[in-house]
Parts: sequence; C-alpha cells; structure tokens
Amino acid sequence: MSAPDWPALLLNLPAAAGAALAVLLLTFAVALRTGRHRVVDVAWGLAFTAVAAVSSVLSAGTGDGTRRLLLTAATAVWGLRLAAHIARRGRGKGEDPRYERMLAKAPGNRQLYALRMVYLLQAALAWLISLPVQAGQYVTASPDALTVLGAVVWAAGLACEAIGDHQLARFKADPANRGRVMDRGLWSWTRHPNYFGDCLVWWGLYLMACGTWQTAALCLVSPVVMTLLLTKGSGKRLLEARMAERPGYREYQARTSGFLPLPPRRPRATQAPETKPDTKRDT
Repeated sequence: MSAPDWPALLLNLPAAAGAALAVLLLTFAVALRTGRHRVVDVAWGLAFTAVAAVSSVLSAGTGDGTRRLLLTAATAVWGLRLAAHIARRGRGKGEDPRYERMLAKAPGNRQLYALRMVYLLQAALAWLISLPVQAGQYVTASPDALTVLGAVVWAAGLACEAIGDHQLARFKADPANRGRVMDRGLWSWTRHPNYFGDCLVWWGLYLMACGTWQTAALCLVSPVVMTLLLTKGSGKRLLEARMAERPGYREYQARTSGFLPLPPRRPRATQAPETKPDTKRDT
C-alpha cells in the first residue's frame, strides 16, 4: 500500500483547523447576539461538515476519488443530520442548564471563559477527531474490503443514532410521559443508543480511511477520543449523573445495558422471607 501524499496532507491540517475554528467563532457571535450558548451544540456537526468539505476541495486530484467522495458524503450526512436534530430540539428553549451552571462558576469574564472552555475547545476536538476524514482524502489506494466494512459500520451507527433520537423525541412529545424514563425501542437495549451510534459512526469513518498502515496509525486517535468523550467525558457520564435522581432511573439502569446494545436484563426476583415451621399445635 502506498503512503498518502504527506506534503498535501500537511497543508490540509491547518486549513481544516481554520474551517472548524471559523464555524465555532461564528457560532460564538450568534450566541452573544441571542444570549444562548446552547447553539454551540448545533455547531458540533457543522464543524465536521466544514472540515470534510475543505479537505475534499484541497485533495482534488490527489487521493482516490471514490474514497474521497465516500468520506466527505458520510461525514456531511452525519454532521448535518445531527445539527438539524439538535436545532429542532432546542427551538424556542432558553439557555441549556449545563452552560448556565458552567458560566455561574466562571472566573473573570463569563463570555471569554465560554469562548475558551467551550468554543475553542470544541474546535480543537473537531479538528482532532476529524483526522480520518482529512487523511483518508489523500490515500491513493482504491477502496477495499476494509472500506466496505467501514461503510457498513458507519451506516449501522447512523441508523442507531437517528432511530434513537427519533424515538426519544416522540416519547418526550407525549405529555403523558412527562417525568418518566424512556425505556422503549432501542432505549430498552441500551441507555444511550444515540451515543453508541455516534461511536460506531466514527469507527466506521476510521475504517474507511485505513487505506494505508500510516493512515491507520495516524488516525486511530480519532475514534478512541470520540469513544472516551461519549462514555467517560461529556456524554454518558454527565447525562447519567443528571438523571440519577429521576424516579425509576435506578431500576432502568439495573435492567438496561449502559452502552453496548444488549437484551434487557430481567429484574431479580425478590426472595421470600424464610419462615420457621409452626411448632405450636392447637390443643
């Protein structure tokens, strides 16, 4: 397998960083104007889409055309769907409580703190996690079985994420479910089908980019970091800490897998108290 075009890729890296930074800085300006930092969640998917578009343009005539198109389209479909879903979910709502709590503890200027700790940090993470989307554009090798496997994993992840989001949105739309725990559909197999799907998407994109061992080694950090963010960072861990006191959530945790989809566990049967034989007799 031939190595990717390293000089061209090295030029792509700062251009991709600039694209991600531009999206997040523009979003920061929107947040200042509207007084709501929750809009940054919409920008997460858009930043990856911008990186993919810039990388596709810069890699024209360098990497394999099919692989370039596959990586660009897969990233854009995922990123735009996620951005649209979050935008719909937050329409008409006030500030996200997460950002309210964070800014309440901010030292010094609250807006500059948000710029550093949210917007610039997310731009850096988007650039790092998008390495497969960048590097894979410069792989000259034709798609192979690993590329096909990556596409299948990506598609499975996108379906899991989109179906989970749709099921949760429909559940929340019913006033009868207010205060209840969503434990139906995919949510009965995993407490986080959207996060699990997101994880699969990035492992799929990584596999699509692995046209050379150099690319595989360089880009492994991407799905690893995304997996850690979803399971140990700002995803599953924080959400479950917030949900812990909701009535019925402890029982839901006991019967439902925390991340990997698995059949629901049956609740343990309550053991009947031991009774001693009655030694007294009526006389």
